[in-house]
Amino acid sequence: MRKKTLLIVGFFVALAVVATLVLAEPSLAGKLEEAIAKTPVGTGPGMIHSDMPKGFMGIPGAPHHFWLFYILWGIWVGWIFSSVGAFGGIMAGVGHISVFGLSDYATSFKKTSPTLNKMMTDSIRTSNQYLVGLSALISSFTYYRMGRLVLPLGLCLAIGGILAGYLVPLLTVGKMNVSTYVGFFGIIVFAVAFVLFYETTPAGQKKKKAAKAAAKAFEEAHIKKSSEVSAEHAKGVQVTHWGLSRIAFTFYGQEFSFNPLWPLLGGFVINGISALIGVGGGFLYVPFLTSVAGLPMFIVAGTSALAVLVGMIVNIFNMMVVRQVPVDFLLIGTELVGIAIGSVLGPMTSKKIPEVWLKRIFVILAVYVGIGYLTKGFMGHSILPGM
Repeated sequence: MRKKTLLIVGFFVALAVVATLVLAEPSLAGKLEEAIAKTPVGTGPGMIHSDMPKGFMGIPGAPHHFWLFYILWGIWVGWIFSSVGAFGGIMAGVGHISVFGLSDYATSFKKTSPTLNKMMTDSIRTSNQYLVGLSALISSFTYYRMGRLVLPLGLCLAIGGILAGYLVPLLTVGKMNVSTYVGFFGIIVFAVAFVLFYETTPAGQKKKKAAKAAAKAFEEAHIKKSSEVSAEHAKGVQVTHWGLSRIAFTFYGQEFSFNPLWPLLGGFVINGISALIGVGGGFLYVPFLTSVAGLPMFIVAGTSALAVLVGMIVNIFNMMVVRQVPVDFLLIGTELVGIAIGSVLGPMTSKKIPEVWLKRIFVILAVYVGIGYLTKGFMGHSILPGM
């Protein structure tokens, strides 16, 4: 039954991708060619180097790298997202903004070709979402098979985010230059780092007795290989009650419940923010699920992945079809190979890592990226290397 469901969903996702490409490609190429034609030609900053090889989006002189580099970065992005249910979009953004040099290149057109500058900003946002979308698809089904996905909670978050996924591209495409984008990127990531750090303090742990007990039972079964965990508990997430005001489920002997209204509202806000900076939103879904819902990290990753998957489908369609944002399909396609590999490895390795270390990895990355992009976007240069 699960294999049949996987095939059906996969078919509709593939159909949606093909439809998006068929509907969007002609108009996207026209917009890009028009922007390039209006950009000065020459060898200086902010000019099109017409005699140089084509790079990002087919622009002569734009950054380009060896294909294996894109695959390796895709593996890292897929692994980090599928391990903690978050930060994949942030890492995809780090790759496109800093590692592949697209931010500095786009910034050079700020005065000579503002249209091309903003078009590249929107393209980076959309490219990030493609990577996270595939990782979310693979991760969702992997975690569901493992019994580590709370289906009703993930669906509530996803439904809440659909409206935001339509409104934000409508209001922001073509209006944000790359420096502003990078600055906001840093602010949001840095803020999340503080939320996650608070979770590790005694005050942040007071109301999480059930989550800690469930996490301990899971670690006993999968990390310490204890024989004391019952076969019933080892099934993972079991939904025990569906209702308009309350949905309840158990995970390794601990019961959790939530009012569907809150994840609906949370999904709207989170997908709105993630659509603005072009990421999956897992970096906000994770603290929402761990801090607000009080869930153990071992079921947060899968639940977050499902919400992100739906959000990415909506956001990508709106960016490319409704707002006609061009992207570099050769770059994205190469990175997706790595995403597929990393997304399979993530769920397999994360169950071998204690919950506290998963959170610490997330906090360290969030602080570093947040500070780097906050200063880069609003001060003109990053105070940290690599950003």
